[in-house]
Amino acid sequence: MSHERADARILASSGVGPAQPSAPRLSSRDLLGPAREVEIEHEGMLYRLRITALGKLILTK
Repeated sequence: MSHERADARILASSGVGPAQPSAPRLSSRDLLGPAREVEIEHEGMLYRLRITALGKLILTK
């Protein structure tokens, strides 16, 4: 049995499918620029994406 077929069988039996194409990746700096917080409008709702004092990202409604 080829390695590719063996790999496919392992993936099938594990319930894990082949890797999906990845989503576009953006840097937080591309989104925030020099600011520590930005507002994002999505389907009529306003969200805030901000960097915390510990450098983590938080998205709030």
